[in-house]
Formats: sequence, structure tokens, C-alpha cells
Amino acid sequence: EFTLGMPFHQIVAILKKNCKIIKNVHVLYCDTNPLSTNLVLILPNDGIKLIFDSVLQRLKIIEVCNMSKLKLKYCGLHFNSPQVPPTIKQIEYSFGATHPGAYDSVQQVFVLNFRGLSFSFPTESKFEPRYVHGLGSLQYPNGAPPVVATMRLYTGNNVAETRPPLIPLNHGNVYADKVDVIKKANVTTGLKFHLIKEASTGMGHLADKRCLIERVVSFGDNAQHVMTSLGGPSKTYYKIDDKMRIHAPSPYKLSTSKFSDYFFNYFTLGVDILIDGCNHLVKKFVLHTNFPGHYNFNMYYRCQFSVSATAKSDGNKESVDITPLTKWDTIQECIGGVSFVKRPVILNRASSTNTTNPFGSTFCYGIQNMIFEVMPVNNHIASLTLLEQRKQDVSKTT
Repeated sequence: EFTLGMPFHQIVAILKKNCKIIKNVHVLYCDTNPLSTNLVLILPNDGIKLIFDSVLQRLKIIEVCNMSKLKLKYCGLHFNSPQVPPTIKQIEYSFGATHPGAYDSVQQVFVLNFRGLSFSFPTESKFEPRYVHGLGSLQYPNGAPPVVATMRLYTGNNVAETRPPLIPLNHGNVYADKVDVIKKANVTTGLKFHLIKEASTGMGHLADKRCLIERVVSFGDNAQHVMTSLGGPSKTYYKIDDKMRIHAPSPYKLSTSKFSDYFFNYFTLGVDILIDGCNHLVKKFVLHTNFPGHYNFNMYYRCQFSVSATAKSDGNKESVDITPLTKWDTIQECIGGVSFVKRPVILNRASSTNTTNPFGSTFCYGIQNMIFEVMPVNNHIASLTLLEQRKQDVSKTT
């Protein structure tokens, strides 16, 4: 079941569970400018396109582009099947009266609109002048009535202006509406989660079950506090080795530990929290933007974070907000230009079973207590890592 407003990650999970039925899925996106076009899942064997908003990454349009591959019902009655062709008369009989259709001269189709639903009927431009008595009067030379070529489901009155609805809440899932990076005296102390969950109203399914709660997780909080605030993680990953240790200062480079640090992976929040294996306290946060074309794409929901950074402009310091949509070149300009940024560390991800990475390497830049992982193909941020600032590090930045 696909519902408008569903996150991209959730729908892909549904498709994976039904891989024996749905055997062919294509992903369509723009790698150089992923925010300029919609994110699309195409099911060619089923005649369906699932269109997602590129910013929110939630389903906004369900398009049936091949009516012959599906049987469709409304109010328990078929309006599209091998025995019931979706003619204009059948659509009007099934859905009732609506405003007259509109002719699209670019695509050469007549579009019949209902609220949240539209049907497209293909025709040729030479038949347009005969469209004076409504779509029902449109006839082809052989006398056949027009048949639906495309059906679209969406929210609102206009498919061109539609936006995805709120995330449908089910199965007790909790989602992050936004995540604020908390700073005190220009020092990052933790994260403030604005979470959406089902409300316990006790009034049945007719009540609004959506409620917003706030939770704070800070550096130095213990693992029990994290799980109490956010719930149990989707997965726990134990670090085997630290490949970034070579870039640490000398005292930390050679240090060894008998305990393994571990990550709490919160996929639906788009956040990883690193817990110290010795004292079980929070020591690092990783926020994921889930851009297509990245190695970890579709592993996490997009974390809608907001972090305030200090920018240098004409010798003055001012605060700027960094979000998942902020590009790296914009961040560089805010902090004073390329000269203020050190050379990046090249990160090339690969799994133990598949050593190839078709998406290529990413660049990691360190600024204050933050590490920006940047995708070189489009300059978008792939992830943002927040590290706890030591007292000597704070004195250097201030």
C-alpha cells in the first residue's frame, strides 16, 4: 500500500519486501542538481510512477502511466479493467460531475480534474476546435470515445502546485520534523529533536493522533538517556577500527582501547550517535542529508537539521544557518573564502562484500568542531559530523 506523504525510504522498503511481485524498479534523479527535479521511482512492469518532492523526500504524486497493467476500483466498483475500459463516460459515471476538462496544447491531451485526482485523455491538436461542448462531446473519426492514458493522485486542486502531505503515522514510528544544533557560548553542546509521533488520545481513529514532542541529547549523556529520549535505535553498530585515527593529534593516534565504541543508528531520524565504549557516554553525532548519488543513499531519512555557524564578513563576525540544502561553496564564502579552509580528507566508502563504489569518493572538510562530507559532483553536503569541543579547542576558535 502506497500512501501520499510516505518517505522515500519507507516505500523502497515496501518494494523490497514485495520483490517477488514487483520485479523491476528504476530510480530517476539529477546527480548534478538533485533539488531541481523530482525524485522518481518508476515501476515499468506495473505502469506506475511514484513522484517524490526533492526537498522533503516524501511521496507527492502517484501516477498510473499504463492503465492496461492495473485493475482500478472506486467505491468498490471497477472503473478500469479488461472488461471496463476507462472511457470518459465511465469516468463520469464512477466519479460524478466536475468542471469541464482543459486542453494542454503542449502534451496534446485533455485533462479532467477532480480534487486530488486527474485523468488525461490523449488527442490531436486538430480535434481541439471541436471541444466546445465539453470533453464528453470529443469523438475520434471512428466514433470511439476518448480513453484515459494517465491518472494522477495528489493533494490539493492542482497537480502542478501540489506538495506532499504530512507523514502518515503508523506502527508506532517516530519521525524528526527538524533537528536543531544547540550551542552555548559558541560551543556545540548537543541536539534538540522535534519529533512527530502518534498521540495517545483514546478517542479512536477519528481523532488527530499526531503530536509534537521535543527531546534533547547532549555530549556526555549516557546511552540510557539517549534511548529514554529517542527510543531504541534502529540498529547498533560496533566500530572495529578507527580509520580516521591517523589524522588525530599524536597522543590520540597511538592510543589503544580494550573497549569498542558503538553507534546508535536512528534511520528514521537521519542521525547516528557514537557512544564511547568505555564510559558509555555520547561523544559524536552524525547527521545525514540522504542525497541521491551518495553511497549511503536511502539508508537514512533526510535529517532536517539547522546549525548556526560564525561567518566572517568584512572583518565582522555574524551568524549564518546551515541546513541540508546549503551547498559547500556557500559555506566557504560565509567563513571567509577558500583560504580559510584546510585541504580535505578524501573518503572512499566500500563494503566488505563489494569493494567497488559507483558513486566515487567524497571530501571531508573540518571547520571548528564540525566535519562536512561534501559530494564533489554537486557540492552538496552528504553528512555533517559534530564533535565534542575540548576546552583548548574552544580557546583556539574564540
